[in-house]
Amino acid sequence: MSAFSLKMDIAGNRFFTGETSPLFSRTQAQQARQFHQKITGYHPTPLYALNELATLFGVHKILVKDESQRFGLNAFKMLGGSYAIARLLCEKYRLEINELSLADLKSRITEKMTFATTTDGNHGRGVAWAAKQLGQNAVVYMPKGSAQERVDAILRLGAECIVTEMNYDDTVRFTMQTARQNGWEVVQDTAWEGYTKIPTWIMQGYATLADEAVEQMSAMGISRPTHVFLQGGVGALAGGVLGYLADVYGARNLHSIIVEPEQADCLYRSGIKGQIVNVGGEMATIMAGLACGEPNPLGWEVLRNCATQFISCQDAVAALGMRVLGNPLGHDPRVISGESGAVGLGILAAIHSHPQRDALMNTLQLDSHSIVLIISTEGDTDVKHYREVVWEGKHPAAR
Repeated sequence: MSAFSLKMDIAGNRFFTGETSPLFSRTQAQQARQFHQKITGYHPTPLYALNELATLFGVHKILVKDESQRFGLNAFKMLGGSYAIARLLCEKYRLEINELSLADLKSRITEKMTFATTTDGNHGRGVAWAAKQLGQNAVVYMPKGSAQERVDAILRLGAECIVTEMNYDDTVRFTMQTARQNGWEVVQDTAWEGYTKIPTWIMQGYATLADEAVEQMSAMGISRPTHVFLQGGVGALAGGVLGYLADVYGARNLHSIIVEPEQADCLYRSGIKGQIVNVGGEMATIMAGLACGEPNPLGWEVLRNCATQFISCQDAVAALGMRVLGNPLGHDPRVISGESGAVGLGILAAIHSHPQRDALMNTLQLDSHSIVLIISTEGDTDVKHYREVVWEGKHPAAR
């Protein structure tokens, strides 16, 4: 690879305590996974070892969890939506989640319900899928600029989908107001005062993928990763997964790096200040799933306590990750990873080609002994844009 310099701002977490959360533990994750295992079509998504790429990049292992293969939905998000809806229904009908599947729940529901949510695409698709499985209604709101392909994917699942003229965070507020007026249940992956129970369940549901990854690494003879790269957004995925991994391995034994687009780097800014910092405006990034300006307080607490570093990067980093994953070295497996899914691997690729590679490797404490876990959270959920990036070279690494 030729040398080029992509913008990556790295901030160490001065507020790290290593304190774990009982809400996002191995016990909670395994309860969620037990529920997911009862869903028809469940299987753990692959954990790929990119051995030849690891050798090129100068680390021991690169492990990529491929969430494009999750229930045919091309993304991980249904893990949170389905589990939260199931927990909500169990509470409503006084049922035990450990004893029921989605099919069992469907047979117990005595009244039609509508689930409402805001999404950049994948979360709404997961909520729509869960509602369809249960024979219920879903209304999904999306921020302006959402890709038509992501809208169509939600509509195909029988949900109503409305694209607003607002950014993501303002659309969340509009969804809450509309749902309250209509008596709908909100299934949102961010939290605020008075609304924490459902976001907690969503984050616990996300940890299924981490429990799978730990099991898969153990089968490979890997006792633990040294590093994990997690996407930012509101911090629900990052908080749920890091909370679980910190409980399993200990936060001090894991170098955890939270990655965001520079146009929506609320967690990076919060990490520098040590308290929640909101970001407003258009947040026009190709990483649509991470175009969120207001951190989830539940996720933020985990990240403040357990994250090692925060990175704010330009869109070309994600585009580079998409191209590298889609064009593997030698016998490495190919991974089709979308804009938000590929940014973690993009960081590694950008460091490898950076004029200050050695200094950046040292900053992230990466070396020939490092075992790096990366979550590819989505596939080509916007096929048109995926091809523009991978085929046509949109958002080039070098100019």
